[in-house]
Amino acid sequence: MNHQGLFDVLEANAMGDWSALLTRQLEDYFASIKHGDYSRWKSALEALPLITATEVRLDSEHIVIGHKIDCTEDQLSALKENLRALMPWRKGPFNLFGTLINTEWRSNLKWSRLIRHIKPLQNRTVLDIGCGNGYYGWRMLGEKAHYVVGLDPTLLFYMQFSAIKKYLPSANIDLLPFGIQALPEFNLNFDTVFSMGVIYHRRDPIEHLKQCLNTLKPGGELVLETLIIEDEKTCVLIPDGRYAKMNNVWAIPNTARLIEWAEDAGFKNVRIIDVTKTTVDEQRKTDWMIFESLSDFLDKQDKTKTVEGYPAPTRAILLADKDTKY
Repeated sequence: MNHQGLFDVLEANAMGDWSALLTRQLEDYFASIKHGDYSRWKSALEALPLITATEVRLDSEHIVIGHKIDCTEDQLSALKENLRALMPWRKGPFNLFGTLINTEWRSNLKWSRLIRHIKPLQNRTVLDIGCGNGYYGWRMLGEKAHYVVGLDPTLLFYMQFSAIKKYLPSANIDLLPFGIQALPEFNLNFDTVFSMGVIYHRRDPIEHLKQCLNTLKPGGELVLETLIIEDEKTCVLIPDGRYAKMNNVWAIPNTARLIEWAEDAGFKNVRIIDVTKTTVDEQRKTDWMIFESLSDFLDKQDKTKTVEGYPAPTRAILLADKDTKY
């Protein structure tokens, strides 16, 4: 994928040093991919038919690119076959030329919970840490963000994003196949930073928040979404082994402790704007994600608990600002 548009934006936003570092990181990454499915995914990506979309909608619950009438029956068949070769699709939904990718997560629901609370994204440069396949990044462009940079180390998500961008090659969005640990030690200069579904996977949550702080320009906004515990007496749940069958969940705070973490990291104006229990209406198996999902992670006799006996998933959205004096 050509990342020149990203490099130009970084240069224009006082992040040229990161641009130079990324050039080397990307060269090294693609020269050393050893994932067993990479060649299959790459073949599927290359086999996606070239179709010109007559309409694009990035501000609806589905990311809509084109209509069925834009392509032939053979193109439609090839499109669906090769998109399905990139399963499982977890974040979405997408609608490409009439082909609905019914993803595991109805990510539009989370987006609707936060969009009315955050600073308007119009003309803002945005970093999305742990962006998955880029669904939220496309929604950010739908809010007229100037440029969106996504970070996610999962190669399949990069390939899924590349499949979508094949039909919008000039869109102001890029996905980098790296985790947050690949970010530079020097400060970056983004207007808004998203970190959704990441912090509980980090061994040191305050360090994660400090990294987010360092990516923001003075006065910038953090949008953080995470699992929480709705229990004033339990400040932090540290799972013994797995949580909801996830084996890399290190700490789940209550909202008061989450706010403390953000303040300790240096954020100002920290507040919780939403707390919502995750339901099987929002996260579920589909024909585009056929593996276990939320219903399999909950106790069969008591849906208020996970299979391990912990409180079932509840998620909160936190907003916070970087001091203008930084």
